[in-house]
Amino acid sequence: MDRPEETPNNVKLLSQRLRMADEQISRRGVHDSAVLAAMRTVPRHLFIPPQHVDEAYQDGPLPIGHDQTISQPYIVASMTEQLELDADCRVLEIGTGSGYQTAVLAEIAREVYTVEIIPELLYSANEVLKNLGYRNIKSMLNDGSLGWPEHAPYDGIIVTSAAPKIPEALTDQLAPDGRLVIPLEIRKFHQQELYVIRKTAEGIEKKYLYDVRFVPMRGTIEK
Repeated sequence: MDRPEETPNNVKLLSQRLRMADEQISRRGVHDSAVLAAMRTVPRHLFIPPQHVDEAYQDGPLPIGHDQTISQPYIVASMTEQLELDADCRVLEIGTGSGYQTAVLAEIAREVYTVEIIPELLYSANEVLKNLGYRNIKSMLNDGSLGWPEHAPYDGIIVTSAAPKIPEALTDQLAPDGRLVIPLEIRKFHQQELYVIRKTAEGIEKKYLYDVRFVPMRGTIEK
């Protein structure tokens, strides 16, 4: 794909991005070569507000407006790795947000479909992704808990907000042996846990990964 040239001012940011992939991601156990390549390639600083550019490659989330955040780089990489994607995969993202996770997915998968419920965020993300030259992404403004059935089934589905339960629409839209990576809100204990859900011939397999902290999922699922 065609990409804007790196300006001299971005050389330092490129160095920070490569160091991020090494120190924050690879050394913490993310080993999928396609994921690491995507994290080294996607310019995270273009997906955040200008006032936070100097923090773009630090080890933490950042605000992007509308009470939303761009996730910590390690979390983006780790969740992507759990999807087990390859170049032939079709993947669905629930919660476009800044578009950074979308770009990481688009570096790996053949087709990326992404759904966002906040119009301003979707517009902004679409502009950045278009300017970066991505042509394998389709987006929609809608309630993400409903998925995007028109393009199902998906080899992988990633949810970037904490849901009170696993949306049945999403598991229904998984391909056989498809993976759903989703943060679940455990309200009783005031915590969130990340799970990978696999669709098998015998049914749904659910595996706990680790505790996380995401913004809550919006839409009909919260009612």
